[in-house]
Amino acid sequence: MAPQTPSPVASVQVMQALVARELVEGLGLPERKAAQLLGIVPSSVSQYLSGKRLGPAISSYFADERVRRVARRTAEQLLAGRPGSTAVLEAAIELTDRGAPGGAGREGPVDALRPELRRRVPGWLRQRIVGEQNAVAECMRLAQRSRDELTRALFRQIASDSLRHAEIVAALAPYLDRGVVSSPPTGISRAEVEALIRREHEAEATGEIDLGPELQGMMRILWESMESDEHKHERLLQLLLQAGLAEDGDAPPAPRSSTDRRRGEHRSS
Repeated sequence: MAPQTPSPVASVQVMQALVARELVEGLGLPERKAAQLLGIVPSSVSQYLSGKRLGPAISSYFADERVRRVARRTAEQLLAGRPGSTAVLEAAIELTDRGAPGGAGREGPVDALRPELRRRVPGWLRQRIVGEQNAVAECMRLAQRSRDELTRALFRQIASDSLRHAEIVAALAPYLDRGVVSSPPTGISRAEVEALIRREHEAEATGEIDLGPELQGMMRILWESMESDEHKHERLLQLLLQAGLAEDGDAPPAPRSSTDRRRGEHRSS
């Protein structure tokens, strides 16, 4: 059976895997160089090539010549100096528009979500990836125009954040495709998360002075960016503690679909 067409955001990871394979196996680049061109870590390239990431389904896409042509063209653009994030996002949109290998096009929208969301999800996914693409492209353009390393670092960070946002939605998309609206954390214990929070606090407490107010201009902006990330990490870890972590890291109950959740709410009422 041919794989279903990935949603627009899920296709980002699919296209990353396809381009990584073209760069390494087709063009003979080392994995580290391929990762540099794609703007991802080398371990991600290794997982794409070994099938540990995305699984064996990626082989169906790689075996389809029309999809390979898109990946090959994107790989050549990266070698020519085009920013990897922009090229991959554009190729991902093209992959979604063309449909799955051997298929007639995109599958229907999410079935288990409420009807009003069912109508809106496909368009929202498309708009999100286009928005992230535009943000990445504009940030890379501004980074290239910048004349100092600190300003370039800021715009590269924003571009990286935008690409990461697309990857987060790509991770959410398969769950939405199945109608799943709640997924508990697994394999991690409360004690581990609480220990990580303590280590974060200890690291922050080692500073003898608050350097931020002493800085100005781009130095102050980058420092504030780092501090903002630390606050975000704290918030995410606290939310993780509230998400039903088991004491010993065992898996909590399986995630529920939106239909299951509404039924439970109806019974409780």
